[in-house]
Amino acid sequence: MQTQSSPQSDWLRSYYFIRAAFSMIWIAAAILLARQPSAVAFLLVIYPLWDALANLVDTRVNGGLQANPSQTLNVAVSTVTALAVVIALGHSTYAVLTVFGAWAILSGLLQLYTGVRRWRIYGAQWVMIMSGAQSALAGGFMISQSFAAAAPNILDIVPYAGFGAFYFLLSSVWLVVAVRRKARA
Repeated sequence: MQTQSSPQSDWLRSYYFIRAAFSMIWIAAAILLARQPSAVAFLLVIYPLWDALANLVDTRVNGGLQANPSQTLNVAVSTVTALAVVIALGHSTYAVLTVFGAWAILSGLLQLYTGVRRWRIYGAQWVMIMSGAQSALAGGFMISQSFAAAAPNILDIVPYAGFGAFYFLLSSVWLVVAVRRKARA
């Protein structure tokens, strides 16, 4: 495990912060634009595309696609999810929530695996492991909600994005604190 700041740990800290910031901006936009169908459609497609792009960039910084199989798979899953959301938008909000739920399960499990793998290198990954597990559970909840009588909307996805923002921000802060503690020791 690294005991001081390195280019890789600096990257990871920045990466987590950027992911948190994006999620917070997405949440604000979802709340403000919840009644505008074209904006909602854009937000629903851009969220998994952002995840795909973020994972792709992170894999390239950390050794490439082959060195990061869980993130490589997450890039593919998130890209396919964006396409599935486009198709689901043509059917119903129930279908969109089902797609998001399935994506939350798959991407959460992949994030959990990535966190476990990174723990050995960087430490301080318990937050990402918890986030991945909670994402998978939230996905199951979203799928169950897609069968409810009340029609779902983008605001049903906001708590999922909110927890993601919280976990990414907490991970970034945790890495900053860990580096400072080790520097003092």
